[in-house]
Amino acid sequence: MERAEAEAIYDAGREVVVEVLLRMDRQIQALTERVATQEDRIARLERRLGRNSRNSSAPPSQDPPGTSAPARGKGRSPRKQGAQPGREGRGRDLLPTSAVDGVVAHWPESCACGHVFCEAELVALGAPRRHQVEELPVIATIVIEHQCQRVRCPTCGAKRRGVLPPAVAASAFGPRLQAAVATLSVRNRVSRRDVVELCEQLFRARISTGSVEAILQRAGDALELPYADLLDRVRRAKALNIDETGWRLAGQRRTLWGAFTARHAVLRIAGDRHEDRARELLADSAAIVTSDRWWAYNHLPLKRRQLCWAHLHRDFKAHAEGLAAEKAFGERGVRVCDELFWAWEIYQHTHDRRELQRRVRLLRRELKPILRRYAGKAPRYRYTRGIARNLLKAWPALWTFASVNGVQPTNNHAERALRGAVIYRKLSHGSQSSAGEHRIARLLSAHTTCRLQRRSLHDYLTDLLGAHARGDPTPLLA
Repeated sequence: MERAEAEAIYDAGREVVVEVLLRMDRQIQALTERVATQEDRIARLERRLGRNSRNSSAPPSQDPPGTSAPARGKGRSPRKQGAQPGREGRGRDLLPTSAVDGVVAHWPESCACGHVFCEAELVALGAPRRHQVEELPVIATIVIEHQCQRVRCPTCGAKRRGVLPPAVAASAFGPRLQAAVATLSVRNRVSRRDVVELCEQLFRARISTGSVEAILQRAGDALELPYADLLDRVRRAKALNIDETGWRLAGQRRTLWGAFTARHAVLRIAGDRHEDRARELLADSAAIVTSDRWWAYNHLPLKRRQLCWAHLHRDFKAHAEGLAAEKAFGERGVRVCDELFWAWEIYQHTHDRRELQRRVRLLRRELKPILRRYAGKAPRYRYTRGIARNLLKAWPALWTFASVNGVQPTNNHAERALRGAVIYRKLSHGSQSSAGEHRIARLLSAHTTCRLQRRSLHDYLTDLLGAHARGDPTPLLA
């Protein structure tokens, strides 16, 4: 506005000046609100750019370039890597001589003085120095030909041909080879073509990618009853962990759900991450469920829930990287989480639940006022009121682990159990058909259960496929 224009407005009288000032004030308020909105939007975008595996649920593989590794509790040691001088060495334990497959004796040929020993002089003095070498034998598949002969009946003259036993007719491959193929594909996450190559090079077996697919389909069919038994055992458990992750079906988004006890695992693929899918998986289970704070689990009563403190620790850490009130809230939350993890570690060694509950009571008294304060309506709490109110609403579910045996304060058990399935998904890009989804869910459930039970997946699949081919009772994964 020029000076002449301002003077003209002033000369127009009091009402004109008041109207101009009010209009300018409205414009200033609108611009201020617009600037505040833009600043808030920029702050949200900056926070999103700053999210990584240390302050969110994103996996480390999705960390942006340049993300620094988390600081270690101790400084760098001045010692070099490896064994230190003076440390007592530890070699491989020797098997008893009765357990080895062969013994080769090595005798000296001559003495340092030049004397050459004859056979009569080779008399052992004391025990020999022993050295054992472990080696693989030449591995090759054994090919057995089954011939169905035809004979003529001397009574009626009819011709009759022998029939293959069901266990032989089921496949051109035996149970052990089929179990090896399934183990390489599922546990070791080897592609179909690489499985063919490994079978040719390691076992000298003639196999094709189509045969690999047929073996996996046969293994999935054989796992129908064990999978149903696993699902029933998980639902009847007193406590379980549950988590979900992404999946793909012919490029379309799907969700892989997992429910886990200490010894059993059930994975199933569904269309989304909604509450209905969680209800379908848990059915009529009365277990205490440990999970993150995803809304699909909100239908569970709070007394039957345990929220994951590892997720909460990452959330607090993200807030601690903010400013002003948000930073203070995050730092206080991180400190409470650290003290809780320390209390749980002490309990893991002492198994003194009374001491654990005493420490938890102190943390409850410390955390609740923090949440109430930062759940306020003041503008400075706009970044903290959401999580604070959420935690106050779910307050009982934060502390279930302190009073119930078998419940842990984190959902790390489920996240570790899902890790193999996540790697499989990344390498295979998911499934290509609905039948493939059901098959891989069963195979991944068997793989994870065997890992939890520290048993051989290959041995179990060998027994399973052999029994399935013979029509014998199906071995379960109990």
